[in-house]
Amino acid sequence: MALVLAAPVTLALRALPPAGARRITAVLHSPPVRWAAHPVSALLLSTGSLAVLYFTPLYNTAMSHPAGHWLMAAHFLFSGCLFAHAIAGPDPAPGRPGVPARLTCLGVAIAAHALIAQALYGGFFTDVHAPIDQVRRGAEIMYYGGDIAELLLAAALVTTWRPERRRGPRARSRTVASL
Repeated sequence: MALVLAAPVTLALRALPPAGARRITAVLHSPPVRWAAHPVSALLLSTGSLAVLYFTPLYNTAMSHPAGHWLMAAHFLFSGCLFAHAIAGPDPAPGRPGVPARLTCLGVAIAAHALIAQALYGGFFTDVHAPIDQVRRGAEIMYYGGDIAELLLAAALVTTWRPERRRGPRARSRTVASL
């Protein structure tokens, strides 16, 4: 999350020559990147992949090969950064929905993480071939660590939230009177 809140894209856009910055901007505005950077897509890639990993034989397959383990770790790092960017990232994000929609996605992520962690802890619907005590410790880390990360993400979103001011009848009348 700290990687995302450091605004690496903004830094790159400011540090690169104009031609390089235009290329990055073109990539950021491309349909695949816009799709992936949407909070719902990022939620499916980060949290949805947890369910696929732990409720199917995919986890055991990934853990049986060192490359699979590294790919799994890289996926969770990148999808977590993508989700943090989609929810509270300070970098530009074309087509990013408003704060209420992002808070809703964050709430769904909190609930999904909790349910997946509880299912792992209880051994329900999971397909993880590991000692029970290790699975339970991992589920506890997912449950409590996920809550801490998601609360920090919510705090980052709320602290950067600047609600738009709506122009009511009084604001319009003052504008007209000042002309």
